[in-house]
Amino acid sequence: MDKPAAWPPWIEPLWRHRARVVDAFVAVVCAVTAAGPAMESTLFGGSPYFPGHSQRWVYFPVALVVGVLAFQRRRWPLAFVAGALAGWAVAAAYPAIVAAQYALGAYERSRRAVAGAIVVVLVAVGIPFAREGLDSIIPLSVAVCLAPALLGLWVGSRRLLLRSLRDRIRRAEWERQLVADQARAEERARIAHDMHDVVAHKVSLMVLHATALETQNVALAGRIRMIGRETLDELRTLVGVLRTDEAAPLTPQPTMADLDTLVQRSVEAGTPVTVESLGQTRQVPAIIEQIGYRVVQEALTNVHKHASSATTTIRVRYGPDRLHLTITNRRPSARPAAAAALPSGGHGLFGLRERVQLVGGRLTAQPTLDGGFEVDAVLPVPAREAE
Repeated sequence: MDKPAAWPPWIEPLWRHRARVVDAFVAVVCAVTAAGPAMESTLFGGSPYFPGHSQRWVYFPVALVVGVLAFQRRRWPLAFVAGALAGWAVAAAYPAIVAAQYALGAYERSRRAVAGAIVVVLVAVGIPFAREGLDSIIPLSVAVCLAPALLGLWVGSRRLLLRSLRDRIRRAEWERQLVADQARAEERARIAHDMHDVVAHKVSLMVLHATALETQNVALAGRIRMIGRETLDELRTLVGVLRTDEAAPLTPQPTMADLDTLVQRSVEAGTPVTVESLGQTRQVPAIIEQIGYRVVQEALTNVHKHASSATTTIRVRYGPDRLHLTITNRRPSARPAAAAALPSGGHGLFGLRERVQLVGGRLTAQPTLDGGFEVDAVLPVPAREAE
């Protein structure tokens, strides 16, 4: 509940500590009514059990105890009930009974204690009223004992329910944020793999073209410029996503349909590459298409790094339930010079193997008997997609 803006400034501290202000008001009312017989303003003119036999000096200590317990009613509701009963027995202080019954229902967690205390208070309050007849016991007992307790139970249950709902909302918000952070971390890890695959492949082509410039026509400079610009654009996009909380770009990921372009660039860089397609070409899941493209791209990148002059064959086999890719390069006629050799971090095949395994496939990379190298990947195709 918010403080209305039209209230004067001096109400601000009272509003901030309104719970304590209410406690102090209840304590004063209960203390004054417990001291009522001393001022000759009580229901029975003194004790409801021993009318006319109470000593006035008893009222003030009892009033003080009832007032202190009323101020601490939120922490000690049962103690307040006991104090209110003492005030009732000595001075017939029924306002303290009403406040104690409400505090009992609102703040006491043990329902057995609440039920037991209500019964005790009903008996203690009902005995004096019994002298007036049975017809007066029921309405007075309900008004003094049951109604405040039931109201307190309802208020306490509502407060606990609202607190539980707030906790659930906070927990759900925290879990949603946790899931979002986890998804963001996984997406950034995937983008990091893409950065390696894309940038390493194109930079290797640039270095190969630059090496060729040393002995061939400078017309290759145009190709290097084009590949460099593409590499910088893709690198800028990927790094921008990794450094900010923005969503990943909506540019379509390359698939097996882009394999011809990938092969053409390798051929232009001086690596003889041929493609063999076996089986009936068909549509497979997008994730399988993307991973298949990355397998070929990484294999060609490694060829550019370690055996740029080696003849390379790409075999694409479409099976009934799988996509089988084999990239094999023969033994190069000459190893690349140290100046032209490209650095290798050793993370490409490792990250690629992780991707393949995530979709239930397998990837092997090993030397061949004739001194070449072979990368073999089997990617499963779900039955629904294979039909």
